[in-house]
Amino acid sequence: MSARTATVVYNPIKVDLDALKSAVADEPGAAEWSVQWLPTSEEDAGQGPAQSALDAGAELVIVAGGDGTVRAVAEVMAGSAVPLALLPSGTGNLLARNMKLTLNDVPNALHTAFSGENRDIDVARIDIRRQDGSVDSHVFLVMAGAGLDAEIMANTDDELKKKAGWLAYAQALVVVLRDKNVLRLSYQLDKHRTRSERARALIVGNCGSLPANIMLLPEAAVDDGLLDLIVLKPESVRGWIAVVVKIFWENGVIKRTPLGRRMKELDTRSVDLRQGAGIVVRLSRPEILQLDGDPFGEMVGCRVAVDPGALVVKVPAAADA
Repeated sequence: MSARTATVVYNPIKVDLDALKSAVADEPGAAEWSVQWLPTSEEDAGQGPAQSALDAGAELVIVAGGDGTVRAVAEVMAGSAVPLALLPSGTGNLLARNMKLTLNDVPNALHTAFSGENRDIDVARIDIRRQDGSVDSHVFLVMAGAGLDAEIMANTDDELKKKAGWLAYAQALVVVLRDKNVLRLSYQLDKHRTRSERARALIVGNCGSLPANIMLLPEAAVDDGLLDLIVLKPESVRGWIAVVVKIFWENGVIKRTPLGRRMKELDTRSVDLRQGAGIVVRLSRPEILQLDGDPFGEMVGCRVAVDPGALVVKVPAAADA
């Protein structure tokens, strides 16, 4: 009987290939698989290797890299029904964190890849309108945002991120907070009325948790068929205090407990939290966009829709959980 085919799409900057090949050879579940290896490159973040894997009939794709590599591979694999396994190798590893998969444990991640169960998760599809009127389409798995968070991603020092991890974002935050840029935008969630806002950030999420265990979107789930929207619009120091209390105390502490989830939420005009299956955003001027932590150029608007259960991801088998 011929061996089943698995393809490892890996980011050579973040992965020790020899060590990874050795770990695969040591994984008992990989014995019945024929494993192919495809690197990403500066010109191709993962879409090309993922498409090559599917074209060659891969029955499993393992992605070894950060959130950007995972997003690029998922862009091709969404809707294919071929399972994707995560081998977290970046700074944030936000999808893996939100799915409560193990980090910094290659043997465990490989065991899940070759012997785990399948879980269907949602994918967010975004059509991005550029200043010249062109539209390009992508997917994201964690979050997309404009304003404060996108500026943080654009101002984060890559070398510092390698050395200090997620703390590098804190340095970028200090830089960004000096910028008084305010988003002037309108958005429509599903078929509700259009809202016009002055905001510091607008974030659409498929997941809710950020590095350092910050719970930005407490109701978000990767398989609920919904997108979660947060609009941050503080207009004073008091407004910023309300944002901090809402995110770090209410979302990050209170909402994590059964009693807290039943409590009435803090009422603040500085934070809007909403859910829906789709959203249309229009901006008064071009603003930087981020997708799953990577800057994605400037946009003047976008349309985001959830694609329920479009991506199959490997998770630990019930006996291993």
